[in-house]
Amino acid sequence: MASIDHHACPTETLVAEPSVGSVTVIVPARNEEAVIAACIASLANQRGIAEILVVNDQSTDGTASVVSGLMEKIPNLRLLESGELPDGWVGKNHALWVGVQQAKTPWLLFTDADAEHEPDSVSCALHIAQEHGAALVSFSPEQITETWYEKALIPFIYLRLARRFSYENVNDPSSTAAAANGQFLMMRRDLYDAIGGHSAVAGEVLEDVALAMRVKAAGHRISFGSGKGIVRVRMYRSFQAMWQGWKKNLYRLMGGTPWAVLRETESNLPWIPLLVIVLGLKLPFLFFVGVLLLIARQTSYGLDLARNQYRLSFIFYYVPAVALYVGVLWASYRSHVNGRIQWKGREYTVGTPEAVK
Repeated sequence: MASIDHHACPTETLVAEPSVGSVTVIVPARNEEAVIAACIASLANQRGIAEILVVNDQSTDGTASVVSGLMEKIPNLRLLESGELPDGWVGKNHALWVGVQQAKTPWLLFTDADAEHEPDSVSCALHIAQEHGAALVSFSPEQITETWYEKALIPFIYLRLARRFSYENVNDPSSTAAAANGQFLMMRRDLYDAIGGHSAVAGEVLEDVALAMRVKAAGHRISFGSGKGIVRVRMYRSFQAMWQGWKKNLYRLMGGTPWAVLRETESNLPWIPLLVIVLGLKLPFLFFVGVLLLIARQTSYGLDLARNQYRLSFIFYYVPAVALYVGVLWASYRSHVNGRIQWKGREYTVGTPEAVK
């Protein structure tokens, strides 16, 4: 999940036109009236797309009305209803499964309602699939961050994920490493059916990684790369949504064990600089040394940002980034240990997940 672009897809490389109607786009939507129109507009005129299926997942806002209004202008746009959520399913997974049942194309593209695509995102993915012989193509989208807490936490988390899920390892057929990003995940339909699709990962909160693992285990190639210049996402528009979103996912993403949480906490908290600074409250020289050590940690973070093509100005959010990261990681750990996670008005049990309300 690093931001180094291993699969740049400039327009001049898109020599072969994508097959007409070779991709069905499926967009799960639960209370997405603020963002769904921009997502659909970014897909509407793309080459290779046969149909855009928006699956309304029991929204209580104007999501369905927005999509219905756009259907008058976009003939290949359809609105589906997910219906009641069955036991054992996460809402997003069920919505995507409902959409797949209506798809008739050889490729499926799963994308989130808050994703905005560049004009050739689908052509680029098809080009990569052909060039690399990949059965699954996924991009880690360019992250749009506007508030201080987004600029602090989101780049920090993605840099941690870059260490855990490197593109090189995921794309290496000889490696067991597997990952994908559900904000842009394109897969061959025949393979999707062969591995059981979303019904096989019905209760997984990290359905994208779970699908990628099944693809890799079945002996097929994955092409996972940076989505910079291909697709962009602003994941969260409030602190509460950001906290709840990472609280749902982070524990599993970072290994899903108490030891992994301890390891992440120990390696990311600047223990020594903080300890020296505290001791320096009575010894000014030690305070100065502690500040220098903290600046050194911050500088290392800045170099990591630069290597992964993030703005260097994010370096100034280092201290709040560490605090937020450790806080939400432990909150995620507690939720999973207690067996309950919440997302978009629903509560799920963890372990043998099922919707409980």
